[in-house]
Amino acid sequence: MTQPPFEGGQGGCALISKVEKMLPYSRVTKPLARELRKNQTGAEELLWYRIRRKQILGVQFNRQRPIAGYIVDFYGVEAKLVIELDGSQHFEPDALAYDLERTKVLESLGLKVIRFECRRCSRN
Repeated sequence: MTQPPFEGGQGGCALISKVEKMLPYSRVTKPLARELRKNQTGAEELLWYRIRRKQILGVQFNRQRPIAGYIVDFYGVEAKLVIELDGSQHFEPDALAYDLERTKVLESLGLKVIRFECRRCSRN
């Protein structure tokens, strides 16, 4: 198994809910996650507009959430759902392998990962 991209620095945990276990994260990813939230893509903006404020079945979503050394695009806390929007760079062979490993790590934490092409989000 390959290492997550942000293995250095102090570790930490993100609270899922009062009853759930803590998700691991690296504090090194927090500043980058903040920066990504400030500079979201058009597809991310469109999806965020549709899922923020518990608009889907009352599920609270977070944007650019650090989890296990990765930064996921969107995370539905109660649903344990990760939504990833993939641009064209994600279809290169190296990126496909990286995304597969990343998905395995996230699924090993009990999360469901779904992926959409950015252009699908922009059109619908």
